[in-house]
Amino acid sequence: MTKQLSLLGVLVLFLSSCHINQHRVTINDITFAVELADDDNKRALGLMYRKEMADDDGMLFIFPDSQMRAFWMKNTLIPLDILYFDANKKIVSISENTPPCKNTSSRCPNYPSLKPTKYVLEINAGLSEKYGFKAGDEMIINLK
Repeated sequence: MTKQLSLLGVLVLFLSSCHINQHRVTINDITFAVELADDDNKRALGLMYRKEMADDDGMLFIFPDSQMRAFWMKNTLIPLDILYFDANKKIVSISENTPPCKNTSSRCPNYPSLKPTKYVLEINAGLSEKYGFKAGDEMIINLK
């Protein structure tokens, strides 16, 4: 019994430390725990096939350079806000309430940035409006 309790305690500590050591981004004092999409395979998969995401979670796409970017919602099941950031981590544009692409017979529409972008943050649809995010807001990245 004592051994089981010890193992349970170790598991609880491990799981709680995993949450504490998660990658995070903050915009205007609002913090999101983020998964990183920092290579071609992860960027291509993105949030495809996810049925839900917590309001304090997101996915941060990190690109090696700044250029015009366009995202699409192929195989993405949840509506998202797509926030585009420049190399200085300032919002340059937002695609709010971007709908999932349900059209399987043709190509899904693109949602382009308005200016060159190095970082893209995907969060649940409606959160940009809820928190008042706008062009010029700065993102602070805390990678663990």
